[in-house]
Amino acid sequence: MKPTTENLIKLALAILLLLCLFHMPYGYYQLVRFIAVVCFAILAYYEYERKNIPMVILLVGLMVLFQPLANIPLGRQVWNIVDVVVAAGLVATIFIRKHQS
Repeated sequence: MKPTTENLIKLALAILLLLCLFHMPYGYYQLVRFIAVVCFAILAYYEYERKNIPMVILLVGLMVLFQPLANIPLGRQVWNIVDVVVAAGLVATIFIRKHQS
């Protein structure tokens, strides 16, 4: 794993999302949503620069899902599943990108 800015963003965001599995104050979840939107926007820009439009669309979709302005009421169990799947996907893309380079 190369310690690029992109990989560090993905790893940090994955850790923040996995910490959401624990009972935290509500403010933590709001902060994670805000950070997630910023991180997904940065990652979408990196993918746009690579002309990887399907990944850009996916990342923009995640931005909409995690945006903090209008909470999407999925329930705690569903959000836990979403957090784990997204965290796993972020970590997986670090290693997939490594093998494609």
